[in-house]
This record gives sequence, structure tokens and C-alpha cells, in this order.
Amino acid sequence: MRALTTLFFCLVFGLAAFSLAHAESGLASYYGYGKATRNGDLTCAHRTRPFGSVLRVSYGGRSIQCRVNDRGPFIRGRIVDLSVPAARALGMMSAGVVRVSVD
Repeated sequence: MRALTTLFFCLVFGLAAFSLAHAESGLASYYGYGKATRNGDLTCAHRTRPFGSVLRVSYGGRSIQCRVNDRGPFIRGRIVDLSVPAARALGMMSAGVVRVSVD
């Protein structure tokens, strides 16, 4: 019984640690420099996440899901660059650079 309980806690802790390992918070900006997206897709650039993966980006009570299709940002302190449609959906167009949470 004790071994089963220990195994259960190890699995629960392992899953929790895995899900928290991908959560980030930091600065986000948006790009509109010739990176046209088709059909207004919500896309983003991230340094390490695999291409095609979907990130949930949250700011000011809003949350969007965007697909990684580029590498970046290459400015210190920023964790994600959003396409113009994604930035518009998140409500950050007037601010330009905002603090977000990325899951």
C-alpha cells in the first residue's frame, strides 16, 4: 500500500512539474515587418518552442492561442513576438510591449 501511495505522489508531482516547466512570464511585442500571415492567423515567434506548437498567451484578462511559426524575439527580456492579428486579439496594439504569461 505504501509503495502504491508513493508511486501515485511521484506521478502527480511529475505531471505538475512538467506542466509548470513550460509556463513563462515576461515581455511580449508584436511584429508587422513584412511577416504577413494568411487569413489573419494568430501566430507568434518563440526562441525554443517547436514550430507548429500552440501557445496560450494571456494579458490584461484576455487570453489567445497562437501557433509558433518563427524564431525570436531577439531583444533581451522579451519572451514572445506576436503577429499583428494576435496582438490585436490580445488588446496590446496601443501599448506595443506588455508583460504576458505564456503557457
